[in-house]
Amino acid sequence: MAVAGLLVVLLLAVIVRLPWAGDLGMHAATVQRLRHSPLDPGNPLVDADTPSPYYSPWMLLLGLLARATGLSVFVVLRVAAVAGLALLVTGVWRYVRTLSAHRAAPALALLSLLLVWGTTAYTWSGFLGLTSLALTVSYPSTFALGLAFHFWAWLGAAIRAPGGWAAWLALGALWAVILLCHQFSGVVATLGACATLLAVRRPDPVLWTRLAAGLLLGAVLLWAWPYYDFFALLGAGDDLETVHRVLYRDWLGRFGLVLLGVAALGARWWRDRRDPLVLFFALGALIVAAGWLSGHYSWGRALPAVLIPAQLAVALEAVEAGRRWLRAGWAAVLTAALVLGAWAQSGTLGYVLPRGALPGPVEARYREPWTGYHWITPWVRYGEVVLAERHPSRRIPAYGPYTVAPGYPDFFLPDEKRRAAAVETYFAAGTPEGVRRWTEREYGVRWVVDAYGVLDGAGLREVARGPEGQVLYEVPAP
Repeated sequence: MAVAGLLVVLLLAVIVRLPWAGDLGMHAATVQRLRHSPLDPGNPLVDADTPSPYYSPWMLLLGLLARATGLSVFVVLRVAAVAGLALLVTGVWRYVRTLSAHRAAPALALLSLLLVWGTTAYTWSGFLGLTSLALTVSYPSTFALGLAFHFWAWLGAAIRAPGGWAAWLALGALWAVILLCHQFSGVVATLGACATLLAVRRPDPVLWTRLAAGLLLGAVLLWAWPYYDFFALLGAGDDLETVHRVLYRDWLGRFGLVLLGVAALGARWWRDRRDPLVLFFALGALIVAAGWLSGHYSWGRALPAVLIPAQLAVALEAVEAGRRWLRAGWAAVLTAALVLGAWAQSGTLGYVLPRGALPGPVEARYREPWTGYHWITPWVRYGEVVLAERHPSRRIPAYGPYTVAPGYPDFFLPDEKRRAAAVETYFAAGTPEGVRRWTEREYGVRWVVDAYGVLDGAGLREVARGPEGQVLYEVPAP
């Protein structure tokens, strides 16, 4: 329990620094738009009036918090991180309590979820490895997964002690909120709920009636959410599949230690053919395998539905396996896996300790976070358009400006490919000055960030220089 507490303290210390990597800029930009215009925020990244799946109930609440308090977006994201971490820890605790009465089970389960991964640190939103969580703890995915663990615990309680209609309607509403906040984590939550229901023996017929009512309410809430069409996401294009193909690579390096959990699931299946963790794992594996076979690589985001039950299973075997010697054996292999997993993710310490304080082997595992674009804010105002290439475009909107092309695939932006092509042409060597001026007028460009030194002498006025040789240019008045 003490070790689990230390890891929670480590994550709290990481939140203080809020290292920037991955999608943090997108979420900061989302809060920016909702703070300035909560009823009609428009696209979070480009100056266009389109819906966005990032406008979830959780992000709306954060935007309103920023609007009411005047706190900066990055302070609000720290608040989100603390709330998400608290929900996750308490949710794991409550859900594991439905699976085991052993007092050490919740702490061991939390350690397993954070450390039993592989020998290569892996980061992706919705994946609960220590390094991944350190970089994504402020994301909606962490909040949604925390809610998912509470959802499973509440669902189990409702099945064991059937309550009135209100409990099942509340579960339906919670299911919708999870799906709206992070669609992929919502899929994981749904698979876990299905496993809990499939594990029920001799269900009361009234249960299915109340379940249907909860599902109907959840579906209505999904349909009625005004900020984007949830069901339109089912038609997302090929860009989503291309981005997620990497999820099907290097499984042994990323998830090799989870094989211990698969063995633990085998032991649980031998004792109980309807064990909820076994069913959870089987449903997740079915979805992930179908994604690989069909080329729908985004279905790989259901991998947590494979990993979570296996990680929980190995932790539970260490305290629940039948004979004493068997429990001792499981405890020994779990301890070894935890130590190896902690070493693989030891670079997380770099987000808390000074680089000089890290031992050489640990420093080698540390990944430097991104630098921000606060250096452009003395000149660039909220809502102005900055023309920049893809990677800068992932961070610049966090401070309030728009970019010409979004840094991420945007299913709801009809001219996304046209915008991306315009940016690529603008920064291409030999592009005529007239073409660049047309792009500036077409998209209302006020500023240009040149990250690679290709625009020197392109008729722009240099205003400031930033990290890594980047230059902020002002577009001349027409």
